[in-house]
Amino acid sequence: MGAMSELLANWKQTLLAIVLLQAWVALLCHIAPRLVAQIDAAQMVRSRPAPAVRRVAHALVLVLTVALLWLPVSQHAWVVMAVAACGASLLALAWIDARTCLLPDGLTLPLLWAGLLVNLDGALTPLRDAVLGAAGGYLVLWCAAAAYRRLTGREGMGYGDFKLLAALGAWLGWTWLPALMLVSSACGVLAALLGRAMGWCRAGQALPFGPWLALAGIMALAWQG
Repeated sequence: MGAMSELLANWKQTLLAIVLLQAWVALLCHIAPRLVAQIDAAQMVRSRPAPAVRRVAHALVLVLTVALLWLPVSQHAWVVMAVAACGASLLALAWIDARTCLLPDGLTLPLLWAGLLVNLDGALTPLRDAVLGAAGGYLVLWCAAAAYRRLTGREGMGYGDFKLLAALGAWLGWTWLPALMLVSSACGVLAALLGRAMGWCRAGQALPFGPWLALAGIMALAWQG
């Protein structure tokens, strides 16, 4: 009888985690296009509708729901839900940055604080490593951008990128920072070379770095999981 009660309680926790995850993804589907529209309006750019984002998000919800339902022991459901919500947020940030070349504080900063909260009990990494990851992630890109600006006299990276890497450091810990930088930089360089070869972008054109940071973060979260 006790085992049955524990099983029911675990499934209740799993279902609650699923509901909260779906609510967060639905909220992202609502606010991400609005953020893009606001940024486009500020930049005097006509915003285009984004039905594809909603279709991808709905597919993501379905996949994550099935994954949570298959968990044999739901004591991990909250960690899986948190990681899935982080992944969904990274997808939203990647799309926003690809569309606008900006990463809004309204998503990057909550993601940073959420990473620290998730790791209060060391769910993904010890809290000390999470704090060092957040600080180190910001400082690494800040120093790189400052050096680039001093050498070239141009801005090479925005503060949103600093905050996004800080958020990833908070979720994954400082030990992941070199891998995140390596993967995101390699993907960014390959994308730039391919874009120039295909005529999609011009030499010297500023390209967003956030999508590649987000991709590296999703890969790291999957590996960590």
